[in-house]
Amino acid sequence: MKTHVHISNDRIMSVCIFVLFVLFSPVPASAFIHFPSTQNGVKENFIEYKGKIVDKKTGTPLAFASIVVAGMNISTVSNSEGEFSLKISDEVINPKVFISFIGYKDKSIKLSDLKPEKSRIELEPTLVELPELNVISKNAEVLMRAVLEKRGENYFNVQTLMTAFYRETIKKNRSYVSLSEAVVEVNKQPCTSNKSDAVKLYKARKKADYTKLDTLTFKLQGGPFNSLYLDIMKNPEYLFTDDIFSTYEFSFDRSTHTDNKLIYVIDFKQRPSKTTEPYYFGKLYIDAQTLALRSAVFSLNITDKDASARMFIMKKPYNARVYPTETKYRIDYLEKDGKWYYSYSRIELGLKVIWKKKLFNTNYFSVVEMAVTDWGKESEKKSIDFKEKLKPSVIISDEASGFTDHQFWGEYNVIEPEKSIESAIKKIQKQLQKRK
Repeated sequence: MKTHVHISNDRIMSVCIFVLFVLFSPVPASAFIHFPSTQNGVKENFIEYKGKIVDKKTGTPLAFASIVVAGMNISTVSNSEGEFSLKISDEVINPKVFISFIGYKDKSIKLSDLKPEKSRIELEPTLVELPELNVISKNAEVLMRAVLEKRGENYFNVQTLMTAFYRETIKKNRSYVSLSEAVVEVNKQPCTSNKSDAVKLYKARKKADYTKLDTLTFKLQGGPFNSLYLDIMKNPEYLFTDDIFSTYEFSFDRSTHTDNKLIYVIDFKQRPSKTTEPYYFGKLYIDAQTLALRSAVFSLNITDKDASARMFIMKKPYNARVYPTETKYRIDYLEKDGKWYYSYSRIELGLKVIWKKKLFNTNYFSVVEMAVTDWGKESEKKSIDFKEKLKPSVIISDEASGFTDHQFWGEYNVIEPEKSIESAIKKIQKQLQKRK
């Protein structure tokens, strides 16, 4: 997977997944690259807590809620089913854990109140009367411009070395054909810097069942870089530039709250026009007090199938037509000491393959997500060595070891797998153990 940018009016307009379709060339199951533990000072003793975050009234799972350990830089997110896993060193004495979700009251609980398994955390929806919009926020487009102007003030302005968990999955119809996971180190540059973020692959695992891919190998190029490119506060040129603003129509949706903090909600979409070029539409969640973007959820307009396909497909067989059926993007930020930082991003992509002279079509669905689980200032940790830096063209599924070890991740915080992924992992582990 690789980021592709569409040029409009000589300006970079958008960030998209670049999918690699190549003719089938299976990789032997034994062809793994293993990344041994090399990080200094890694602690082996930790306690893991698992649970679920839900709406207190309805019991509805809250997907992608933030979980942060007070006084530390440890964080994670709940998965799409509201489930989470949190690992903390046993040397830490009963810290508080903060859970937040837009539209709900923040919750603070003692670590000792969490159970190793099946903790249930209930969040209450905020029911606060909404104040009138102030002068700057009466115009949605003006408000969004102000958000971009204040990004140097609102977001991290120092280099920061982050640890993140990355996962990418590919399904053919209902079956997983590729599953890759990695712990990466990210040298995150200040949001106003022209320098690109750097990534080091620390530990990874994968399993790809190419026998289920017909005559194709479906690979995603770019790995963690696709997640980082979604950081629109660091890379506004991918979505919002001066000349692109006129392409979008901005409007206010009903505002919401997070722990009594007002959140403006802005809808944006492509203006009706003669052009069929693919642009985006979605929602922007803006902190009313600081004018910091807290979250963005958007999709690509794929009405023009051929135009949108050109944004995603690098290679394909001549006798197949391939086009996207759905594209969804999400980026979340968290606040620490008055500054906001990249926290989580998720990309969902559906593709349809129509074969000439074949009765049935094939559907593929891919999810790419990355969550920051720890971080520190650049001055506190060494930067990534040039030789260890991944290239933006990396294919993570080609750079990983196997799934046999149930304790593979050790103390690292990961995104709890959804039930379908968890089931796939168990099947993979059983298959690999049978081959021994």
